[in-house]
Order: sequence, then structure tokens, then C-alpha cells
Amino acid sequence: MKAVELREKFLKFFEKRGHKIIPSASLVPSEKVELAGTQRVLFTTAGMHPLVPYLLGEPHPHGKRLTNVQKSLRTDDIDEVGDAWHNTFFEMLGNWSLGGLNSKGGLAKHGADTKGGYWKKEAIEWSYEFLTEELKVPHEKIWVTVFAGDHDSPKDIESIKIWRKLKIPEGRIVELGKEDNWWGPVGAIGPCGPDTEMFVDVTGKPHSSTKLTTGGSTRLTTSGLGCRPGDNCGRFSEVWNNVFMEYDKQPDGTYKKLKQKNVDTGMGVERTTAVLQGKDNVFDTELFSSAMDLIKNKSANWNVKSARIIADHIRAAVFLIADGVSPSNVDRGYILRRLIRRAIRHGRLLGINENLSHPVAKEFIHIYGDIYPEVRSNSEKIHDELEAEEAKFQKVLTGGLREFEKLGDKITGKDAFYLYETYGFPPELTFELTAEKGLTIDRTLFNSEFEKHKEKSRDGAKQKFAGGLADHSEITIRGHTATHLLHQALRDVLGNQIHQTGSNITIERIRFDFSYGEKMTPEQIKEVEKIVNKKIKEDLKVTKTLMKQKEADKKGAIGLFPEKYEDKVSIYQIGPSIGLGRAYSVEYCGGPHVEHTGKVGKFKIVKEEGLGSGLRRIRATL
Repeated sequence: MKAVELREKFLKFFEKRGHKIIPSASLVPSEKVELAGTQRVLFTTAGMHPLVPYLLGEPHPHGKRLTNVQKSLRTDDIDEVGDAWHNTFFEMLGNWSLGGLNSKGGLAKHGADTKGGYWKKEAIEWSYEFLTEELKVPHEKIWVTVFAGDHDSPKDIESIKIWRKLKIPEGRIVELGKEDNWWGPVGAIGPCGPDTEMFVDVTGKPHSSTKLTTGGSTRLTTSGLGCRPGDNCGRFSEVWNNVFMEYDKQPDGTYKKLKQKNVDTGMGVERTTAVLQGKDNVFDTELFSSAMDLIKNKSANWNVKSARIIADHIRAAVFLIADGVSPSNVDRGYILRRLIRRAIRHGRLLGINENLSHPVAKEFIHIYGDIYPEVRSNSEKIHDELEAEEAKFQKVLTGGLREFEKLGDKITGKDAFYLYETYGFPPELTFELTAEKGLTIDRTLFNSEFEKHKEKSRDGAKQKFAGGLADHSEITIRGHTATHLLHQALRDVLGNQIHQTGSNITIERIRFDFSYGEKMTPEQIKEVEKIVNKKIKEDLKVTKTLMKQKEADKKGAIGLFPEKYEDKVSIYQIGPSIGLGRAYSVEYCGGPHVEHTGKVGKFKIVKEEGLGSGLRRIRATL
């Protein structure tokens, strides 16, 4: 079965069971998700990530049952990429129940109740049905894991009972702790809960197993093969994860019950496709094979692990650039740069000295262009960004190698960090070159310097989280409302070609970035400031409304993060209620805001400056 058929089967299966199909959200989390107060990550890491506001209780425009194919990216396991199963970018098939059981308290058969929420019985039985009947996975190849329980949360006995009723033998039901069978939160706090995971035995070898319980977790001792689901030993491939999201992790580490019970499931397209095709790794499927062949044909020193890293990282880069990320030294751009440069370095290890990223990216644009239109429409930008980054990195390699040789045989951990910080020279390359000389580096010192560097990056990135708000204090919320007035005032004075490109709001000041090719005159700055203060003095009402996106567009809604995947979007209007007169400002936004502009305070523009490439920045205070 090809990946395209898998996607189609999954969505149709759950659509028949009352689920509304929603498009994939961007890899860059929307402002609304970040403002939910639980997300502190740079990328969309799972299908549930864009749905956090609805998992916390906000009604979804499409109801309680949803399904989609979500683009996701994680770099936590980047060192594992190159093995059979790990990827940085991946597609996740998912289905959700936002709010507990269905109205009849039981399994919602097709044609029966397909509108209410559901819980463990439905989620598990549907998973098993899809695996065995739709995908034809043999019953005897399915293994499952469940949460063993601990001092915070009870053992998931309900899931165990359901699996037993589905005739999964005791020896293939493995009880594990939080490190294996607990999902979330995506950030430090937020919705989470126990999960049950489904694995397929991909070896086909006979086995016998006994259960060994230690420390609250039941593990398997498997004769001959010596591994169990979750061991990453190559025998099992995880294909599905059902999360029963009923807890809300608090800042102090404790768990509170959520207001509603949610089901959040995920099935990896890459892994499942490989299993269905009888492959023992994801890179032999049609999702990677043409790129792998291209890399092999260009290689002088073939190494399958390096080739897999190249293919994985360039594919991730293609999707990141398509979603608006550019290589840089901070935040998302830093991760993208690292992926591209790591791929290029492994290309050099394979003896590929010519341009590599462009032709590999072209293969992935061909594979995914019809499924994700943004990949095809941004193909020129993808190629330009990759070629420019590869050219820059060639200079990095040349300069870094020159400096490396100057250090001679006395290379310290601090030297390794100097090469990294000054020249962008990959530390792993410094370590490898040092080892070739028969020398070792004190990595403790390097790690210490690197942690200081990461802390600075985190401090710089904090303001980008939560939609540009440093916190949800009263003065910061007033500043957020002021940016809406500023945005419209700029359009009034400079023209409707003005669009916000970013913002950063703290209790001390407002920073607002926008697109404009010229320096503002003192008169223009004074006029913008005058308009904002006039609207504050008028004490206009600030109203949040959910409406269809087409309707919002007709009313001239503007903003940085429109919720493209929903029929209804969140609109903040400053002025008369929608339908009762023309509002002064209408923007896509997730909040928070003051209720009336009179609460904002006096607005003062402190500085207007250029950022280059047709971008300007205003710094202001209240």
C-alpha cells in the first residue's frame, strides 16, 4: 500500500464515523495556539498541537470529532536519525474526540450517534478495526503497550480490559511507565494523559516471552531476540498511539483533571507505510527512495546512515521553508540552518562536493507537491534558500577548517565552541577531526559554553512565544491591544500595503515590525501616534467574534496568523459590533485584549527604524 492510499483510507474511515476532515496546520504554531498558554515550542510537534485551545475546552467550529493529516517536526531525537525509523519531519494521521463519551455512553456505530465525543472503548476498537480490516495487519503481529500507573496516576486497567476483549494475548500487552506510555504536555504545562500504543512485529521471527514486573512497569524478556516494544531494537515498529487526555499538568508538576476528557490519536504515515510494504525501514518506501537513489549515485564513499540523514534533513528543510522559515542564527531559523548544514556535512562525508541540497529537494517537491500545494508554490524560494545556505556553509567549512588547522594539537572544549560561535563550524565536525588526530576534547567545557549560548537564545526567543507577549500581565495586554490600533493607524497614514510582520510586547515597551520600503517622516510618525491616542480616548469597545473566514475577509480582517484550517476564525474588532457599523480595526487574533480602548493608556512612539529588505520597526511605550 502506498502512502497516498493510506492517507485516503484513514480519512475516509473516520469521516464515516462522524469525524470532520480538517487541513494540516502550518509547522509554525499559530498565534492562537501559543496564546493558549501551554505551548512553548518552536514547531508543530504533533497533530494535537494546533488543537490545544479546543482540548482545553473551547468549542471547535467543526464539532467534537475531527480527523486530519498533520505536518509535524521534532528534533529531540535528531541523533537517532539515520536508523531505520526516526525522522525529524513526519506526517501524522490523527482522529480526535473533544469531550469524553458519546451521548449514548457506548461505541458509536456507523449510522448511529456520530456527533458526540467518545472515549477509550471507541478509540481502541476503531484502531484495531482499521489496522486489521482496512490495512490487513495480521492479528498475531500486533503488540500493545499501556500505562502501568504510578504515584500520580492510576494504572490504565480499562484499556487493558478492552485489548483483552479484542483477543490480544497477555504476553503481547506490555505495561510501561510515564517515560513510555504518557503523552504530553507539548510544553512544560498543559493537557496530557496516559496512552496505549500499537506496535507491529516486523521481523516475522518466532518468539516466546515472559512478563517481568519491576518498579511498577511490566517488561518482556524475549527469548532469542531480547527486546520488547519501545526498545528501538528493530523488531517492532510503533504504528499508532491513542492518548487519553484527561489531565492538565500544572507549573508545580502536579496534575489536575481537565474539564473534559479528550481522545488524541496519532499514526505515523512513514512508519505505517513501511510496515504495510514489508520494509524494515522508512527510507525504502516511495517517500524517500528516489532521493536515496540520487544520493547514492552521487556518492563516492557510500554510507547508508549519512544518506538517510541527508534525505531526512533536506525533506524537513523543504517543508520548513515552504511554511515561511528562513535559515538564521536564532529560533526556528537556527534549527533550519542546523538541518541544512548537517545534511551538507554528511554529503561531504559521502564524497559529494557538488551542490547537493537543490537536487535532493527537487525530489521531495515532486513527491509532496500535489499533497501540500504550499511546497510546490514555494519551490523557487526553497531552491534559492537552500542554494544560498549551501554556499554560505561552504565558506564556513573553508574558514573553519583553516582556523582548526591553526590550533594545531592543542584543541580545548573552549576552542571547539569558539569555532562554532565565530565561524558556525559544527562542533561534531571539530570532535571528529580532533579524533582523527588521535586527540580528545574536554566536552564538559564545550557543553558549559554551549549551555550559556542556548540560555541567551532562549531568553531572546521567549518574547516570540505567546504570540509576541512576554507575559499576560495587565500592562502587556494593554500593549497588545495598542498594536492593533497601531497597525490600522499605519495603514491610514502610509497605505493599505502595510502589513504586520511581527511584534514583541513586554511591560517596558512595545516593538512592532511591519512591511514598508521607506523611512517614515517625523510628520508621519506624529500623525500615527495622534490617531492611536484618538482611538484610545474614544474608548472603543473591543469585541471577539467567531465567523467564517470568507466573511472575515469580506470585512477586511487583517493579521499575521489567520486560522486557515477552520471554517470559523477568531476575529478581534475595535469599534462597533460586527454588523452594527464600520469597525476601526478588524484583525485575526487569539487575544488577550482589554475590553475598551480607554484602558490602554497614553501611547508614545519612541523610535522608528529600518530592519532591511523592506521592513521597518516601531518602538513605543504606554
